[in-house]
Amino acid sequence: MKVKITAVKAMQLKTASNQCLIKIETDAGIVGYGEAGASGAMARAYIHHMRHILIGADALEIDRLFNAMCALTHPYMAHIPTISGIDIALWDIAGKAFGRSISHLLNGRVREWIPLYTNTSGPEDWFDTASCKAWADSIKSHRVGWKTIKLGFEGLRGKYLAQDRFASGLPASMLTNSEIRFIGEGYGRIRDAIGEGMDFIVHCHNEWDVATALELARVLVPSRPLWIEDPLPVAYSESWVALKRNSPVRIKTGEKLELPKGFLPFMMNGAIDVIHPDIVFAGGITGMRRIAELAELFYIPVVCHNIGSAIHNLATAHFGATARNFVMTETRIGTDDYIDAMCAEPLVVQDSRLKVPDAPGLGMTLVEDALRANLLEGEPYWD
Repeated sequence: MKVKITAVKAMQLKTASNQCLIKIETDAGIVGYGEAGASGAMARAYIHHMRHILIGADALEIDRLFNAMCALTHPYMAHIPTISGIDIALWDIAGKAFGRSISHLLNGRVREWIPLYTNTSGPEDWFDTASCKAWADSIKSHRVGWKTIKLGFEGLRGKYLAQDRFASGLPASMLTNSEIRFIGEGYGRIRDAIGEGMDFIVHCHNEWDVATALELARVLVPSRPLWIEDPLPVAYSESWVALKRNSPVRIKTGEKLELPKGFLPFMMNGAIDVIHPDIVFAGGITGMRRIAELAELFYIPVVCHNIGSAIHNLATAHFGATARNFVMTETRIGTDDYIDAMCAEPLVVQDSRLKVPDAPGLGMTLVEDALRANLLEGEPYWD
């Protein structure tokens, strides 16, 4: 069987993720869909740059195409987020061509349900008992049945933390002792509100210096977070090693890293407890499998970053169903209504888990009306 690629298209929806959808058409009439960690314009530019690799190629030769795209150096370096979206779409095509779900093509599943966690800004007032209780009650009663939540410092900014601590572009920021004390007390209130039956994650955005990150970890110990996400600037350095060795709380990072080579120094130098790749940035399904297999050698668990559409969620689900060291994924299912609206088949969620679809490919049929309704202004429809 040979399935030739005839067109590769991209378009961006008006969502908080600023990511775009990918569509690959073939001469067999099979269409595959993916999602890329890029704007529509950016993805279309890189697709044009890779047309000599893709157009006319066999869509089922996924590994060869992935390697060819990632090897590009002239005149532009390979753009892994765009390649990620293309790779997901190729796996969708392969599943449809053989009548199997992606996870069944990936040598079978180790789990049928994917644990989920959600992102929240927390209570309106972290230091008001009634506000904390109202917020916690809304989380506990949510239809998804959340078992794990993630929250950052949004509810503390301005009133308890100086706003300029979070200014974009700073190499690393320092918190004062009083600010760190407020954070410790605030997360203690969060723990009291949610109780012991729910886990929470502390959400940073690569803001802090090592001393601040260590003080944060120490002050958070009484509230028992699952881990601290992205406490230091993105790139690997010995600072990550110092933090991990001295932190009493697990350290996680990786949503901005690409391919196994991006994660390797963190693993080899014992700089991380949990890796956090994003399937639409790190290399698609092919790249994620390689990253997970590398992490397995170092006994490091995999937790997925995911703030995207239904395609993003289902691609992550099929990966997570087959990776032995996968733990859970972030999601905006239950938060962003367009995710459910774009699927003809309902996404099955319960007890903070997503059921992995059994239908061929990703296991979803896109609702074109929902895509048009959520198309970013000025974007072409599948160009």
